[in-house]
Amino acid sequence: MSADEVILQVKDLETEFITEDGVAKILHGVNFTLNKGRTLGLVGESGCGKSVTAMSIMGLLPKPYGRVTKGQILCKGRDLVHLPPDKMYAMRGNHISIIFQDPMTALNPVYTIGQQLYEVLELHRPEFNKKQRQVYALEMLTKVRIPMPEKRLKEYPHNLSGGMRQRIMIAMALACKPDILICDEPTTALDVTVQASILDLMVELQEETGMAMLFITHDLGVVAEICDDVVVMYGGKVVESAGVFELFDNPQHPYTERLLGLIPGLHHDPKQQIEIKPIDTELFPEFKG
Repeated sequence: MSADEVILQVKDLETEFITEDGVAKILHGVNFTLNKGRTLGLVGESGCGKSVTAMSIMGLLPKPYGRVTKGQILCKGRDLVHLPPDKMYAMRGNHISIIFQDPMTALNPVYTIGQQLYEVLELHRPEFNKKQRQVYALEMLTKVRIPMPEKRLKEYPHNLSGGMRQRIMIAMALACKPDILICDEPTTALDVTVQASILDLMVELQEETGMAMLFITHDLGVVAEICDDVVVMYGGKVVESAGVFELFDNPQHPYTERLLGLIPGLHHDPKQQIEIKPIDTELFPEFKG
């Protein structure tokens, strides 16, 4: 498998939710590709459809209210949209894993860290016996730099800091050695120093395993640090797609320009007004109204 091989391709993806007020269409024909060993940043403001895209890929839309109505999600040539539930269950964890924004709500508060790691291995590595699960769990905690891993296996999520809980989530996501790791704003709830250490860890693990990453964020500073390619979303659509250096140096869409214009710089005066250029709504009709 070459480094340029497309491992995930999203084609014309449309997703909607059924609400009390009727059908709300969230994604309007989303298109992007993710190559093996590379990191693709999915950026945009809150509500633009980033997380819904991730949930659509993972098959985790709330049923029966959320559904993919059109398009393809091709993972290694298999269309996940039409995959039977048992096959999709096997894809999750083994081939695609996800890390959520808040590890405290993603982890079960009434089970120890060890119990939750063992459960992942029981489901996706049934060939392991109890002793092998324990050894492998310790290896994963050591790999994500959890101090005193034997002690942590017996502790509950509330005993750990936010950064350590996120490391536990990374260990659980990588326990089955997936081909693709989806990161849904995994560092938003963390302070800056912990965020930097988590990002460094993820880059190191990616280099070690060769996995591809889909990194969802609204923080362009994180994008500049960790991503190879960037997809910009607005209103449930992809408005721009480019390499990370090209996007920062030469943005093509006015929405991307606005996002980049919001990044504070050392040369900016404090508390200055943000300069917003008018957008040609004839060229970009999505901004009408």
